[in-house]
Amino acid sequence: MRTPNPWLTTLAFTGALAFTAGASSQTPAASPISGASPVAAPAATPMHAEVYFISPHSGETVKGPVTVRFGLKGAGIAPAGVKLDNTGHHHLLVDTDLSALKLDAPLPATDKILHFGKGQTETMLTLPPGSHTLQLVFADAAHVPFDPVIASKKITITVK
Repeated sequence: MRTPNPWLTTLAFTGALAFTAGASSQTPAASPISGASPVAAPAATPMHAEVYFISPHSGETVKGPVTVRFGLKGAGIAPAGVKLDNTGHHHLLVDTDLSALKLDAPLPATDKILHFGKGQTETMLTLPPGSHTLQLVFADAAHVPFDPVIASKKITITVK
C-alpha cells in the first residue's frame, strides 16, 4: 500500500488538490508529487477560480492584531515551486493597488505584498490604527499571477 503524500490531500468532491496544513514548513526543491514537475512552464490557468476573504469583511472595524482568512473556489492550493494544473497559492496586498503591479512577472515580496508560498490560507497581521485595504491575488508556482488575473475584491477595514 502506498503511503499518502503529506504535501497534498485529494478532495473527492471536486477533484481539486489542497495543501495539508501540518506539512513541512520548507518549500521543496523538486516536486514531491509523482507526475508533477518543478517550475518550468506555466501551469494551466484555473479559469473558474475565485479568491475571496472569509474574514474580516469589508467595512469592518477590528482590533489588532487582525486574523485574515482566505477563501478559494474552483482551484486548489499547492506550495510555491510545485507546478500542478488548477493550483496556485495566495498573495495578500496590504494598502497596495493591483494596477500598480507588474502582473506578468513574479510578485515581489515586500511588507505590502505578502507571499503565502507554503500554502497558508490565513495570517495574523499587525497593522497600525486606521483604515487599510486588503486584496488577494492568486498566483502560480513561480509567484506569477494567472492570466487573466485571479484577484479578490479589494476590502477596506479599520483597525482600532
